[in-house]
Amino acid sequence: MQILHNLKVPMRDGICLATDVYLPDDMTNPLAVVIERTPYDKSKPSRSEKQLDGRHLSREEMAAAFTQRGFIAVFQDCRGRYASEGVFVKYTHEAEDGFDTLSWLVKQPWCNGRVGSMGLSYAAHTQLAMACLNPPGLTTMVLDSGGFANAYQCGIRQGGAFELKQATWAYKQAKESPAAKADPLVFEALQQEDIRAWFARMPWRPGNSPLRHSPEYEDYLFSQWSHGAFDDYWQQLGLYAEGYYDVIPDIPVMFMSSWYDAYVSSTLANYGAFTKGRKAPQRLIMGPWLHGDRNITFSGNAEFGPLAAFDEQVEKTWLECRLNWFERHLSQPGTEPHETHQVQVFMMGGGSGARNAEGRIEHGGSWISANAWPLPDTVDQSLFLTHSAGLSPSRPTQDSQYLSYYADPAKPVPTVGGSLTSGAPVFVGGAFNQIECSDFFGSQGNDMPLKQRADVLSFETEPLSEDVVVAGPVCIELWVESDCPDTDFTAKLVDVYPASTDYPEGYAMNITDGIFRCRYRDSWSEPELLIPGKPFKITIEPFATCNVFKAGHCIRLDIASSNFPRFDVNPNSGEPEGSAALKRVACNTLHLSAKMPSRLILRIRKA
Repeated sequence: MQILHNLKVPMRDGICLATDVYLPDDMTNPLAVVIERTPYDKSKPSRSEKQLDGRHLSREEMAAAFTQRGFIAVFQDCRGRYASEGVFVKYTHEAEDGFDTLSWLVKQPWCNGRVGSMGLSYAAHTQLAMACLNPPGLTTMVLDSGGFANAYQCGIRQGGAFELKQATWAYKQAKESPAAKADPLVFEALQQEDIRAWFARMPWRPGNSPLRHSPEYEDYLFSQWSHGAFDDYWQQLGLYAEGYYDVIPDIPVMFMSSWYDAYVSSTLANYGAFTKGRKAPQRLIMGPWLHGDRNITFSGNAEFGPLAAFDEQVEKTWLECRLNWFERHLSQPGTEPHETHQVQVFMMGGGSGARNAEGRIEHGGSWISANAWPLPDTVDQSLFLTHSAGLSPSRPTQDSQYLSYYADPAKPVPTVGGSLTSGAPVFVGGAFNQIECSDFFGSQGNDMPLKQRADVLSFETEPLSEDVVVAGPVCIELWVESDCPDTDFTAKLVDVYPASTDYPEGYAMNITDGIFRCRYRDSWSEPELLIPGKPFKITIEPFATCNVFKAGHCIRLDIASSNFPRFDVNPNSGEPEGSAALKRVACNTLHLSAKMPSRLILRIRKA
């Protein structure tokens, strides 16, 4: 290869972004370009390049694979990161910077005017952001576990609550900032902060947070945190592709995510938009993994088996998959055969339920292929929450049925896994037995079931007489009230294993969960405080999933008012978000009557 290191690519405001270009040594004609724009150091291996055989491909190895197949590989540091100039503001420069970079690329003598993009997580956000401006040359994308459809509803906030992975990410990345690298005192000050202790002392305030040593990171974090309502802030380029779908070119896109990833709903929303009224073929792959861990066959404490790996199951390798995609959709302009949309999703479950040698439950699973999502052979089924803690297909007939509990923001329900990322060293994602194990931040450490907490209401089916496959969106409609001016409600779908030799008390495995902040019950853009004692209806939309609940298992739904530290805790006081000083204990009520029925709506795959 010919390698051009740290080319200075100028942006519209004069800032230059450091860019590495890898050219085939024997090229005679201009070629198509594949670019990745990353905040994680273009010279270091991407965590997405870990293969099933344990090899972690370097950037040079990646580039070599692309140049050998007749592409030019380009890697660029995002603004304000590593070798690039400028100030880093998370997400909001990526559209214009991506557009300007592609405008520069297509003018280079070695580029034939066709550009494909790829990248994991933030490097997927950068792609979709620039696509919203329809940049010159953009021909195809591979969006791996990222790309904001609407960051207000997935990625930064969710159901009105703030995703605290943004705080752990900001703290970790501030230590990699130009300021920290230039000044050892800044780095050491950040390094000395105890992030777990800071999480125990929330809420933070500007100048009184572990990020106070790095103002640019603290500033953007508090901007995200304090913007509770869906206003112009959330409709910026880089955060809101939904507002730009009509501008994004009709091009082939491969979408990748996984059921325990933080970007499930964003990925599925984007896939749905790109398959509606467009001609270009789209591909969707949904595994059972944590964020980007496509060749790790377990998630949290659940083992999905050898079929769960991407390599040798979906395609030979993830690298080969992308090379084939770019050859088909980038190398040969105008010669792509007519293709239908391709969907491959991993259906979790069906395993033995035994404890394996690594101490994980064998949950199992297999791949399903289709040409649409949600899967064509699925129907909605409602299960109503009953006063006797059941889930029943029968609508309630009695009036004045309700259950109440006290929600104390000083003692929130701990996060025990889930579809999340970037939470280390405070919290982790994945599937776990829903008990208060000492491994989890904020847990009482007594190994008691979460459902036994006084601030959790749990509803469960009878043991299933046959397998039930849940494949698609999950929705929970609740009639609720509170004696406080604001509060949250959370909902968690759980696969309950029966008692066994390995798990004498059974095993309650979290499948998906969601949250709703009640001041947004009527409008995301115009929040309104509650009238104490007045019932109202809310809808919680956890991430979609695909799981078989085996015969003998139970389907369970847990309702509470916090899930910390995954989400910020509502102080129940109605104060501005991210800055509350007063915490109030709320008496929250869930209605279960004929006039105010609460229900779980599942998408069931027909036998």
